[in-house]
Amino acid sequence: MELSWIHTFITAAQCGNFRKTAELLYISQPSVTVHIKLLEKELGVKLFLRDGKKVKLTEEGLRYLEHANKLIDLYQHGLEDLQSFSQGYTHKLSLAISPLIADTIFPYVLKTYLQKNPTVEISVQILESKDIESAVLNDEVDMGLSCLNSVHPDLVTELLYKDKVILVVPHDGKDSESAPPLDEEDFLTTTMILTHNHPDYWDGLCRKIRNKYPKSRMMKVSQVHISKRFISEGLGVSFLPVSTVRRELLEGSLLEVPVYSFELPEASTYAIMKYKHSIQQEFLTFLSGYRI
Repeated sequence: MELSWIHTFITAAQCGNFRKTAELLYISQPSVTVHIKLLEKELGVKLFLRDGKKVKLTEEGLRYLEHANKLIDLYQHGLEDLQSFSQGYTHKLSLAISPLIADTIFPYVLKTYLQKNPTVEISVQILESKDIESAVLNDEVDMGLSCLNSVHPDLVTELLYKDKVILVVPHDGKDSESAPPLDEEDFLTTTMILTHNHPDYWDGLCRKIRNKYPKSRMMKVSQVHISKRFISEGLGVSFLPVSTVRRELLEGSLLEVPVYSFELPEASTYAIMKYKHSIQQEFLTFLSGYRI
C-alpha cells in the first residue's frame, strides 16, 4: 500500500468527484481511478459508488476514511519530528496559556527559557482558562498555565504563585506630589467598574463592592488588555492582577488606588499537567524563578 493511494482516497472523499480530485492533486483523472482501484484491491472492499459524474463513499469507505486520516496524520507528524530533530531540537513542549497570563511578562520568560534551552521546541496555544483543563486531559498540549485550579483526578496541578489584585484607574494628568490623594469611594461610586476580566475572583468581589457601594455601576469586559485600554481612555476603572499592569504603573499611564473598605482577593496561576515528565518538571523549575 502506498501513501499516495490513501491521499487520493481522502481527497476524493472530500470532493466527491474524481476530476476535481485530479485537479487538486495535479495528476491525471485515470491516475485517480488507478489509485482507488489499487487501494480497493489491497483492502478487499469497494470504497466508492458512482452517481453520474459524482462519487460517494460506500459504508466501508466511510468507515475506512477515519483510519486513512489517522495514517496521513501519523506520517505527517513523523516528518515534522524528523525535521525538528535535524534542526537541533531534541525535546518538544506544547503549552496552553490563558490570554491573561500571556499579557504579563510571560513572553520575556519564554524568550529567556528558549535562549537557555535551544534544543527544546515549544509550541503555544492561547486558550481561555476554562478550556485549558480539557486540552491537557485530551493530550492536545503537554502543560497548561491557567488562572483556574483543576481538581480532576487524572491531572497534576501546581500553584505557581499568587498575585496581588489592585484597583487600577486612569492617570488624572496631575503631578503626584501636588495632587490630592486618590479616593477609593470617589472612583467606585462615580465611575464605571469594568468586571469579569479574570475568570476566578470577580463574582465574590462584585458582592463586596455592591455591599459597600450599592449604587456602583458595573460593565463586564472579558479581556484584560481591553480593560486596560478602556481605563486609559477614561471609560472606567477595574481590579486587576498587579502583574498585568506592572508596565503601565511604571510608565504612569495607569494609577493604583489603595482600597481600605474591604479585603481584595488574590489571583492565582496554576500549572496543569497530565504527566510530570522531565521536560515539564524542568520548565516548572525555570518558571519558579519568575513572577509571571
